[in-house]
Amino acid sequence: MTDNTSSASSDADDWAAALAEQTAATAPVPAHEPAAAVAPATAQVFQQIQDTPAAAPSSAGPVDIARVLDVPVQLTAEIGRTRITIKSLLQLSQGSVVELDGLAGQPLDVLINGYLIAQGEVVVVNEKYGIRLTDIVTPSERMQKLARS
Repeated sequence: MTDNTSSASSDADDWAAALAEQTAATAPVPAHEPAAAVAPATAQVFQQIQDTPAAAPSSAGPVDIARVLDVPVQLTAEIGRTRITIKSLLQLSQGSVVELDGLAGQPLDVLINGYLIAQGEVVVVNEKYGIRLTDIVTPSERMQKLARS
């Protein structure tokens, strides 16, 4: 019998180690410069939202962001898309290959509730897949894309 809690914490430790390794490799800080304080991405995003005049509450009190932190959202990693006929769909079997419009080596699209929020690349840590985010779509870029649609 295995202990799932120790397995889960071991997986979390592995991901934390991989993230620390990536951070150290991609952002070396020279010895003569102090390391800058890094805020979590959620704090940056919600700070931008709070700073916009449209998002300001009618009263002078601060926005209580804690109310939305536990709201579940659907995260989707998309490698490509295609359109096929129902006839082709019904002919699919084990071993069939479906061609997608995404190119090999092209970044994955990361969507939250169907909206593009980032792009990334596939990584494998201890035989589990993950996504390393390489580009975050800013709220203004998302608005521009929606306006063009």
